[in-house]
Amino acid sequence: MSDLKFGWISPVIGPPESGHVPIVMYQAEHILPVAFEHFDSVWLADHFYGFERKTDPFLESWTTMTWLAAKFPNVLLCHHVLGLGYRNPALTAKMAATLQTLSGGRFILGIGAGWRQEEYAAYGYDFPKGATRVRQLEEAIQICRLMWSETAPSFEGKHFKIESAYAPPLPQPAPPILVGGSGEQLMLPMIGRRADMWNTFMPRDTADWVRKRDIVLKSAEAAGRDPGAITLTATREAPLPKTSAESEAWLAILRDWVTLGIRHFVLDFGHVTSTEPVLRFAEEVIKPLKAGG
Repeated sequence: MSDLKFGWISPVIGPPESGHVPIVMYQAEHILPVAFEHFDSVWLADHFYGFERKTDPFLESWTTMTWLAAKFPNVLLCHHVLGLGYRNPALTAKMAATLQTLSGGRFILGIGAGWRQEEYAAYGYDFPKGATRVRQLEEAIQICRLMWSETAPSFEGKHFKIESAYAPPLPQPAPPILVGGSGEQLMLPMIGRRADMWNTFMPRDTADWVRKRDIVLKSAEAAGRDPGAITLTATREAPLPKTSAESEAWLAILRDWVTLGIRHFVLDFGHVTSTEPVLRFAEEVIKPLKAGG
């Protein structure tokens, strides 16, 4: 399948097992030059500190993504995903347009409504209720599209306002917008109305995911959009295969998700320290799946 893509999540945290060196820094030197001969995109989490140990090094995602964009000029770039409330929507639009321009059109704006309340509080951001955050996200997407396409855009919503928000140069092309989320009442219908791409983690219950997928696609159709134009993505966290048998297990799982409509896998392998399993995954999983096997 020529349209099938594979994304690599590179952890920005520096846990004890990496000697407290942010994993992405190690991978950029030792792993990613090989991985990006086979993977199509790189993804970074957007948080400010870790979960198990808040004192572990944890790199800021926009700065790190810009660094990766310069080091690796042939991969797509996406956050997994930006927390809306961490940045003003107009600033997010401007930053996205800038990185799209500097990267030669490789940026995907991955964004969500935000969820980590303690982090919002620690950094002094407001954390409204979930329904409000989803509605804020919808307005932010509208602002981004306006600022990427109009010379002096203005917008006044319930939550955000811009007025003659000049943001040259306009990105060519405008970045696709990926939204991460799974709320069935508000988030998924909004994704159907507004997003170019949808991301969730792979659940064990595929029936539950199919129901959510159908909400997205039916909402797109109701909004007058082509449901087939929304790229479905899914995230899985699991180690790289060490044997061909483990590759077969990976292949079986991902093949099933391809049949459900996934076209961009987003994979978190953790702290990878050898290129051998990367090459095994490329040969025994990516290659046959892209060939339609």
